[in-house]
Amino acid sequence: MAVLAALPSDFGYVIFTYLYSWIMMAYLAVKVGAARKKYGVKYPAMYSDKDQVFNCIQRAHQNTLEVYPQWLVFQTIAALVYPLTASVLGAIWVTSRFSYAWGYYTGDPEKRMKGAYGYIGYLGVIVLSIYIALQQLGIF
Repeated sequence: MAVLAALPSDFGYVIFTYLYSWIMMAYLAVKVGAARKKYGVKYPAMYSDKDQVFNCIQRAHQNTLEVYPQWLVFQTIAALVYPLTASVLGAIWVTSRFSYAWGYYTGDPEKRMKGAYGYIGYLGVIVLSIYIALQQLGIF
């Protein structure tokens, strides 16, 4: 319980944001699994030579996996000092990944940009992390 006492009182919101991100990641993974079956793309192939839609579904998941670790780090740093703000920014980012994926799932890669609003959340936690680092160094 000592760890919980050290966390900000609103950190529960952050935990829910992490759980929301887990649901999003699981959803994207299930969609790729279903697409593998539908389009006949066997493991270990990452992409299809025949089906652009499968490739778009795979890329939506893969791109999210590529940025997820960095988001988790910056989300955590921001949340340790500004838990409610980080939770809102995190929820924006996670929600945007659904929009990104649904746009990509159409088979038209340009429609993935429907999730571009996620940069508000992603860059927001990065900026907060930088601000916290500067505070720790006594610059702010």
